[in-house]
Amino acid sequence: MNQMQDAADRSKPATPAALHVDSDWKAQAEAEREKLRKLDSERAATAEAEQAHALPPADFRSIVGLLATQALGGLGAYGDPETRRIVVDLPAAQFAIDLLGVLAEKTKGNLSTEETTELTSILAELRSRFVQIAQLVAAQQAQGGAVPLAANPASSARPETSAKSKLIIPG
Repeated sequence: MNQMQDAADRSKPATPAALHVDSDWKAQAEAEREKLRKLDSERAATAEAEQAHALPPADFRSIVGLLATQALGGLGAYGDPETRRIVVDLPAAQFAIDLLGVLAEKTKGNLSTEETTELTSILAELRSRFVQIAQLVAAQQAQGGAVPLAANPASSARPETSAKSKLIIPG
């Protein structure tokens, strides 16, 4: 019988095979696309976060900025957020300013006009602030008390510091 059935099956006209279309294929494809979009956005966010925490380039401007920041810190530009007091460390500020002076002297003639102008103006500003702060410290020591921060030129850019805050000189 198997032979007869096989012959009968061969004699029937061939019907095209029915195509089975999964109705969820579009939804699955869209879900995959959405996963890829999320993955791409996560990668982009990670890359942005890494760039935000990346160090600046190691160049001349960074060296000047680093030393200027140290000098400003010694001149009381950055206060303690808890006590809202300014700590002045004149020897540390003078050392950073002196290092900038050495840098200016040793690089004379080797800097671009922009770099020379920037370094010269930063040094002039820091030296001026140093003199002002040193005078305030001398006045404080002569009075035997503290000088209100309102008289401190380094703090004039920070209106949130109260007039009750005092200048502190490390001993």
